[in-house]
Amino acid sequence: MSDGMISSGWDVLDASHEVLRTAVRSVPDDGWHLPTPCERWTVAQVFQHAVGDQIGFAAALTGEPGPDFNPFEPSGDLAGADPTAFLEDALARAAKAWAGVDRDAAEVPTPVPPHSMSPWSGSAACGLDAAVHAWDLAAATGRPSPFPFPPELARPLLKVAQEIVEPLRAYGAYAAALPVEPADDDTAVLLRYLGRDPHWSAS
Repeated sequence: MSDGMISSGWDVLDASHEVLRTAVRSVPDDGWHLPTPCERWTVAQVFQHAVGDQIGFAAALTGEPGPDFNPFEPSGDLAGADPTAFLEDALARAAKAWAGVDRDAAEVPTPVPPHSMSPWSGSAACGLDAAVHAWDLAAATGRPSPFPFPPELARPLLKVAQEIVEPLRAYGAYAAALPVEPADDDTAVLLRYLGRDPHWSAS
């Protein structure tokens, strides 16, 4: 965790939050308009979507208001915004919400189907959202794979992805899975399962 950042106490989620921070910090000032692996979305739009999703996970747990914009129709307009502050507010809300979860609870509410999961799966699903969009931002701005997450994070993310992703494909949240290739490591396997080409580039 970065100094002064709120820890959720869930290892997968905290690690995923950190890779999203790293990816956002790495976006150059003139990079917010760049295309991303998310078709028709720019870096700014993916960023806004990722922020909104973290707020949505927090709201599902706490009953507090969700994002004040539609994460599935991000404007891409960051004029006058401080991206770091915008992100940190969302991550703090999510981390605080998950820190308050009873680890012995049978289920907790989530904003994605099936809308209730075990505490581990729910926190990892929140982490998956952060991590995969961190990769989108990293790929868009030229950071090489396997940044931003190593195989040891990819493995638990794949586990939760296999629990939740199939129903979401029908809504367009994820593209169809891509075939695994012999040379793929755990990170590449995860990305392909999420419908992303590990070697994507804008060129």
